[in-house]
Amino acid sequence: VDGIELLRWTAAHHGRTGVIMLSGCDDLRLAVNAMQLGALDYLQKPFQVSEVAQTLHEAMRRHQERLARAQQVLELETALQRKAGELQDSLKQLQSASEGTLEALVTALDAREHETQAHSERVSQFTVRLAQAMGVSGPDLEVIRKGAMLHDIGKIGISDLILLKPGPLTADEWTEMRKHPMIGAWIVNGVDSLQSASQIVLSHHEKFDGTGYPRNLRGLEIPLGARVFSVADTFDAMTSDRPYNRSKSSEEAREEIRRHAGSQFDPEVVERFLEIPAAVWDEIRERTMHPTHDRGAMALI
Repeated sequence: VDGIELLRWTAAHHGRTGVIMLSGCDDLRLAVNAMQLGALDYLQKPFQVSEVAQTLHEAMRRHQERLARAQQVLELETALQRKAGELQDSLKQLQSASEGTLEALVTALDAREHETQAHSERVSQFTVRLAQAMGVSGPDLEVIRKGAMLHDIGKIGISDLILLKPGPLTADEWTEMRKHPMIGAWIVNGVDSLQSASQIVLSHHEKFDGTGYPRNLRGLEIPLGARVFSVADTFDAMTSDRPYNRSKSSEEAREEIRRHAGSQFDPEVVERFLEIPAAVWDEIRERTMHPTHDRGAMALI
């Protein structure tokens, strides 16, 4: 092994070790190569002892400076990593606060529209249960839960004169009302941790046959979460007492959903829905009618 190879090996395996090259070869290129590989100095034979001593002294000084700089870099990297961790924690807290604020706004919207108690919470739990039956799990299931919970957040941008109108809407009013999925998607997309859920918010009024809004998506063009939500939301609407419509029994609602499989709803989602016993939906309804805590109120504290 020649000196250059030994220097290369030392740099690779013992990078903090200082090296002074001693050579009997009068070759400038060799000296340059040695310095490029990290040698502290290069001495050519023959040499004087005093020359070696001076070179060692200078090399040790430069080596100590190099070690000190390396330590400074290490300390800086450690500080940056710590700051990055603190920043990430702060961002998570901000995102959590943003999510909580939006969920609180949804609760307020339910109250403003005189919705049945805990509608958004209940329909999100219905949607999650049906999504599980469709094989969804993990982070994808949480995305669907958030999308279902926030589905009507865009109604914040709709006039109360339209939103709370007791009678039928005019054609122009319906045009305005149908903007709420786009408004909602824009709001939700503004929170990094909710961006994946924005497509469910945008597509929750699409129909399997392409007659929905706002984009007239058809079939599997509609995100799975929105296809699942559509069935869950319709079931909740039909089985809840509302000022303008008496509630149906679970069996009546299930039969109505069955009839619209392939037109309004994804047939596969309907099939999975009908396989779930009515008692499961009743249990979820009872649980959300008598919650153990008020998510919306807590989010605003």
